[in-house]
Amino acid sequence: MPLTYGSNDGYRSRETFPGSARRPTMKEVAAVAGVSLATVSRVINAEGNVRADLVEKVHEAVALLGYRRDLTATNLRRSNRQSASIGVVVDDVANPFLAAVLRGVETVARTRGVLPLVGSSDEDAGRERELADAFLSRRVDGLIVVPTGADHSYLAVERDAGVGLVFVDRPPAFVDADCVLSDNAGGATAATGHLAAAGHRRIAFLGDRGSIFTAAERLRGYRDGLAAHGIAFDERLVRMELHDEAAAAAATAELLALADAPTALFTAQNLITVGAVERLRELGRHGRVALVGFDDLPLAAAVEPGLSVVAQDPGELGRRAAELLFARADGDGGPTRRLQVPTTLIERGSGELAP
Repeated sequence: MPLTYGSNDGYRSRETFPGSARRPTMKEVAAVAGVSLATVSRVINAEGNVRADLVEKVHEAVALLGYRRDLTATNLRRSNRQSASIGVVVDDVANPFLAAVLRGVETVARTRGVLPLVGSSDEDAGRERELADAFLSRRVDGLIVVPTGADHSYLAVERDAGVGLVFVDRPPAFVDADCVLSDNAGGATAATGHLAAAGHRRIAFLGDRGSIFTAAERLRGYRDGLAAHGIAFDERLVRMELHDEAAAAAATAELLALADAPTALFTAQNLITVGAVERLRELGRHGRVALVGFDDLPLAAAVEPGLSVVAQDPGELGRRAAELLFARADGDGGPTRRLQVPTTLIERGSGELAP
């Protein structure tokens, strides 16, 4: 009589057993091993108290049938309901910066035997909440979120229920939770001060949407950098709400067309830097107008002159976020933390041009 396959037990095969459209169950493992179902359960869940010869028989049956443990089914029966998985919500998994953040999370998660589940919010607050709800419905042990929305109070109930919660790159709103941020203001102050130290007094700022925490912090740092060098803030040299390369290129052309045009640019986001450099080249001003960008770029050292940048450490952001999350899972009940990861000014030539 042919065996039947598929159940809610804790093991499933890598591929279906010959002659069946479904996967084997622990009952088949028990039948092949010649032991009880309870014995198979104790062996595959590493619960101990099983004779060595029976453990060997179970392992041989598992290898013969090609079984794979089904963590979802197993975790439904655990009293602590841990799923050995975490949810990670980012703007866009294709963004190189966020890919590096994810890599940092993965590096730490791997040492814990935890699987990160990842989704992109596409800067949509509704999508962010949908993803968080989807991960939580799968009973992830924690969430790491690069926030888009302006209200994260919907996560307070889950946090209070013991689900780990850490925000990265931007702080949360209306919920008290751990977060890991780059030193956005400090990096912007350093960039602006570097240009001022090279002799520039007309330094323009090109930034992202003012509602975004990182953009607002970088504008604050720019103003602090000007003040530290006795340079008055001039609103005519500030361009915000630049969403992409095209908007940045247009803003660059507009600034350089001013009667008293800036001699230096501080571009406060990687896509803005790309748009500004492209327009500088089109206008024949590349190598004449100084520039420092926020965020490093591929091939930044390959252009002439090389692009001077304020580099973040996205891998460290991800690692620190994961470490915070697992510290909470291990019982850390202390007050919420706000960690700040330093930035680094890299001099490659474009930021060292004289006026």
